[in-house]
Amino acid sequence: MIGYGDRARTQCEVVRLFRETHPDLPPLNQGTISKIEPQYREMGHVRKVPSKRQAVVDDDTKLNLLLALEENPITPARPTGQCGGKSNKFDTTEGFKS
Repeated sequence: MIGYGDRARTQCEVVRLFRETHPDLPPLNQGTISKIEPQYREMGHVRKVPSKRQAVVDDDTKLNLLLALEENPITPARPTGQCGGKSNKFDTTEGFKS
């Protein structure tokens, strides 16, 4: 609907055209167009893109991790007493010891 080159439309024209083309959908406003237009110009679509901070893990990998954890539960990385002085000792059954 935005168009390219000489046939590019303003954001107001895009809003009007969308409302005329899709009267059954909730109306867009110019703020919505200004948010999605840069993504459309950069990527060529406005589909939701997965966040770069979160890794995409498929269901098979999740299941394999769960099965591996059930077979070999995670043990503490350090045995009791390696974290520092006496006040830092932690026993999973009794809590912190002094």
